[in-house]
Amino acid sequence: MINLSGLTLKKAGSEHVGGIAKVCSEGWRATYGYLEDEAYVEQVIEEYYNVDRILKEVTEFSEYWHGYFVAEEEGKVVGAIGGGTTGEAIGEIFVFYIDPNKRGIGIGSKLLNFYTDYQKSLGINEQWLSAQKDNEKGIPFYEAKGFVKQSEQASEGTNHISYRYMRKI
Repeated sequence: MINLSGLTLKKAGSEHVGGIAKVCSEGWRATYGYLEDEAYVEQVIEEYYNVDRILKEVTEFSEYWHGYFVAEEEGKVVGAIGGGTTGEAIGEIFVFYIDPNKRGIGIGSKLLNFYTDYQKSLGINEQWLSAQKDNEKGIPFYEAKGFVKQSEQASEGTNHISYRYMRKI
């Protein structure tokens, strides 16, 4: 059994930006690197997981964006989740990655539960997320956590198919 007692879960601050960028970039590569060509993978990382963008997302909040939440182990970010609100009592997880070397030991479950508790505290009772078709890392995890596929949709401007998942919380 893995001891997760050294894990700290918290709302991210500016001191976590570098760790969030690293875990999201590595997580994206591990999740989509086998589905996409390398140029596309690097383009997405450069656009979404750069330090400037994450700093803004860590310091600016709205009713639609709650910021990032992190799992830390010995002061190092090993997981990041971010989301917001997309409707009355409807929450969304926009980003969720675990350090690829730390997957499968319970960090993702703890971080998802922590963020879900936060969303519940805001009155959210429905949680949504999107997962790319053939995402062999995320889809089984989400389904094991009670998310149910609601629909499929083509991603705008690409050949990608995303599945929309929802669960009541």
